[in-house]
Amino acid sequence: MKKTIYTFFLLFIAFAVHAAKVDTLQVFSPSMQKNIKTCVVVPDNYKKSKKAFPVVYLLHGYSGNYASWAKDFKELGKQVDQYEFIVVGVDGNYSSWYFDSPIDPSFKYETYVVKELVPFIDKQYKTIADRKARAISGLSMGGHGALYLSFRHQDVFGAAGSMSGGVDFRPFPENWDIKKRLGPITEFPENWNKNTVTNMLDLVKDNKLKLIIDCGVDDFFMRVNRELHAKMLDLKINHDYIERPGEHNLKYWENSLKYQLLFFHDYFNTIEKTQ
Repeated sequence: MKKTIYTFFLLFIAFAVHAAKVDTLQVFSPSMQKNIKTCVVVPDNYKKSKKAFPVVYLLHGYSGNYASWAKDFKELGKQVDQYEFIVVGVDGNYSSWYFDSPIDPSFKYETYVVKELVPFIDKQYKTIADRKARAISGLSMGGHGALYLSFRHQDVFGAAGSMSGGVDFRPFPENWDIKKRLGPITEFPENWNKNTVTNMLDLVKDNKLKLIIDCGVDDFFMRVNRELHAKMLDLKINHDYIERPGEHNLKYWENSLKYQLLFFHDYFNTIEKTQ
């Protein structure tokens, strides 16, 4: 019988990310029996430092990939150096929505991120292997994915964010390959109802997660974000919520990422001071 092991390839890629170093890894997924690329950004002082670092996992949007963060977000390296944490750019296979598909066993991206990628990063890098030192965020599809994974795995993540997130995808039944992951909404409404973030708030009523959510006022996901915010207020779920001028585009997300990384930096510092 073939033995399943993690496969690790380390390559240097020349993205313009300030002094921070960027690694491209291939992580073997036992659940999906394939290698999946991952981008890891470490601060400039990583190699010389004896300390362990917190980690922020970033999830790309529909049609993006693992390298989107290092390639498109020009200030990312500078921010990693400033805040002294590790950033992991996760690959969601174009349109996985970051859950385990109930109709397609080849898409198990919840299992991959939580049970395979996180332990792999903790093994290969100097990380603080604790939920209190892990945050997860993403944009669009990745915003939904970050909230979805953090809600369901509060033992793994202590903080989470969403940027222009598709936090309720039921109003968009024909878009972004969602029906390929869940089946058509007319045939499988239960799949859609139980896998959309806005219906999962009972999981976070204990306020264990530190949460930040933002969306541009001209974004097509604005309405579902406002609805999620209202539900969270009704349930007294603590969270930071931001609306700013902007659309569903890189210009908005570049600004958004600055807010979110500062938010996670402050969270990690607060945890450090209370220990």
